[in-house]
Formats: sequence, C-alpha cells, structure tokens
Amino acid sequence: PGAARDVIRACERFGFLKVVSHGVGEGVVGRLEAEAVRFFASPQAVKDAHGPASPFGYGNKRIGRNGDMGWLEYLLLAIDGESLSRASPAPSSSLRDAANEYVGAMRRMARTVLEMVAEGLGVTPRGALADMVVADAASDQLLRLNHYPPCPLLQNLMPNCSPTGFGEHTDPQLISILHSNSTSGLQVALHHDDAAGDHQWVTVPPDPTSFLVIVGDSLQVMTNGRLRSVRHRVVANKLKSRVSMIYFGGPPLEQRIAPLRQLL
Repeated sequence: PGAARDVIRACERFGFLKVVSHGVGEGVVGRLEAEAVRFFASPQAVKDAHGPASPFGYGNKRIGRNGDMGWLEYLLLAIDGESLSRASPAPSSSLRDAANEYVGAMRRMARTVLEMVAEGLGVTPRGALADMVVADAASDQLLRLNHYPPCPLLQNLMPNCSPTGFGEHTDPQLISILHSNSTSGLQVALHHDDAAGDHQWVTVPPDPTSFLVIVGDSLQVMTNGRLRSVRHRVVANKLKSRVSMIYFGGPPLEQRIAPLRQLL
C-alpha cells in the first residue's frame, strides 16, 4: 500500500516516476542497446533501406507526419501481443531477439506499475488498467529506439541555447517506459502550483541503471485528470551521443476511453 501511494503521489505531482530495483537484468538492457548502437552506426544506405518511417521503420530528423524536425534518427517498431509485429520487421534477427526479450521485461513492468496505480487510486479490479495493455491482443504497443548524435551546431551557439533533439510533446498511450544511456538531454515541464499555470523545464539526470515511467494522455483521461501527462522534450548534446529506448503501452487504438466510473 505504501509503494502504491508513492506511485500515485509522483504521478500526481510530476507526471512521471523513476523505477529502481526493477529486476530487469543488465543483459536484457545491454543487448538491445548494443544492437541499437550497431544499427545506428551502419552506413546511411543500410539504414535508409529500413525507411522511411510510415510510421514504422527508420526515420532521420523527420518526426511523425506533421513536418516536425529534430536532431535525431530513430527506429520505430510495432508490437503485436508479446513480441515485435511482422508488419514492422526488425533490421536483423539479433536485434529482433534482443527487442523481444526487452519487450517482455517492459510488459511485466507495465503491469506492475499500472496495477499499483489502480491500487493507489482504489480502482477494482486491480488489473483494470494493466489488462488494457498486456492482456488485450489489440493493445497499442510500440518500441522506439532513438539515437541523438553529437550536435556540432552547439559549438557556435550561446551556452544557454540548445537545438531540439525531439520537440516538446506528451505521449498518447497509458504509460511510456524510458531507458537511456548516460548522456543527458531529457527535460520535463514541471508545473508551478499557481493560478497562472506556469512551468519550468528541468533536466532529468541520466541514470542507465533505472527506468522512467511517464504518464500518458490516456491515463490522464482514465483517471479523470487525477494523474497528469507530462510534457517532455530532448535537447541535443554537443559532445556525446544519446541512445534511448522507449516502450509505449496503451489501449487498442479503436477503443473509446473515458474516466473510470470509480473516479467520477
């Protein structure tokens, strides 16, 4: 009960929480990160053969379909049930195997966190939220591998200026689970408790031994605004590459969502 209350408190106040002592083996994380680094280090022609992202596949600088641009390259993969979908083939069998192992660990973490959210909010059954992600074969699950190369443009900018790696946004699913290497760049918008609703961008210190769980828009809706989806962004780094791996979990895209009755 105490841990569930802590989860709710963090999600209410900040819109995200840091997960430590998570039980995910270093090898599970390390294998996928190594595969991601290997893929992004491939010749551009090799990477381009797995794109352009529409929406799945390899993308370079262009983010999504709205013309947004960022200083990054990425690989977006669909998840079908418990493993990667054949509709978005991985660049190699070794990356697919590493990704499937990682996805299994993320699904278990998603279940644990969402069950704790339900418990902390007094929602029954305990799996009301988690089952939308891990028990529904049509759930909206994605795996995104991001690479933010060092940005030479920073050499000529003022110290407090940074080009965008990935512009500010919220995630549409229930939750996102993010892991990154030791390079900083992730920032979240922390809101001040005042009538003006002002916010401040705060850099999240990188910690490759932990995961960040981010509240998504769907979870904000289903908890009737009790939990708040948080705006976040990535700024480019002058000297070091940043690699992140994000698992997204939400209800099926065709499912209409509304606040849970117990939270009305």
